[in-house]
Amino acid sequence: MINHVTKLGNVGVGGKNPVRIMGILNTSPESFYKKSIKTTKQQITNTIKQMEIDGADFIDVGGMSTAPYLSTSVSEKIESQRILNAIKIIQNVSNLPISVDTCRANVAKSALEHGIEIINDISGLKYDDKMIDVIREYCPSLILCAFDSKTVVGNIQSTKNLLKDSLKIAKTAGIPSSRIVLDPAVGFFRKSGKGSFFTKIKSDWLKRDLSIIQNLKSIKQQYPILISVSNKSFIGKLLGKENVSDRLFGSLAAEVVSVLNGADIIRTHNVAETKDAVTIVAKLSKIHKRL
Repeated sequence: MINHVTKLGNVGVGGKNPVRIMGILNTSPESFYKKSIKTTKQQITNTIKQMEIDGADFIDVGGMSTAPYLSTSVSEKIESQRILNAIKIIQNVSNLPISVDTCRANVAKSALEHGIEIINDISGLKYDDKMIDVIREYCPSLILCAFDSKTVVGNIQSTKNLLKDSLKIAKTAGIPSSRIVLDPAVGFFRKSGKGSFFTKIKSDWLKRDLSIIQNLKSIKQQYPILISVSNKSFIGKLLGKENVSDRLFGSLAAEVVSVLNGADIIRTHNVAETKDAVTIVAKLSKIHKRL
């Protein structure tokens, strides 16, 4: 479990590598952040080209919104169609590695058949029983999120335990440690919600999210950590900003603190701004000694 040899696709992450930036491409009109939704060929093409110019290391493509407070479920067929449509467009205009954000085995399989090398499963391989068979067959790099279908305490230790459970599943599928990144799932632990992809907790979700960001080093377990805090609810709550479009500066502050606390990959809607912030952190901080 030495994270300096970890790779997502063909890109080194963690260890002495620079902090990597993962740009978010939402193809789901239901998504909570309307500015991030790209559905036409021209929109996707322009967005990907700009993300590449702005310094993205990966593109994360989602075809179904999973915000816990929204009821946004769509069929596997629709999710798969959206993702495959985007993949084909991206592959025509960019060589950036593509990550596919899905919990469903059939959706993951169709993406992997089209040459995708990274699966970002926010259920940590726990939602779809068939996912392990797909992972075993294609051996992609994995981003594993903390998740449980049952109610949990919602503290640091329970998050670590959930990630360990997902690591065991990935090992069962034959995925080596060198192809695994962990995500403590900021924003996906709630007391209640309308979606299917969140973990119920007994404690306050805001306190949970803040404590996660403050304690990333203890969560790492020698694996690289991906953090996705861009425009999320805790930022709106802390700043009193209901409008998602007003959360840019709060997002950047949270991303900077995440890097200082050990994050290796930042998944974001704001590639250019995040890249600038992360570059300055790396230059001014001796914590990572990466650049």
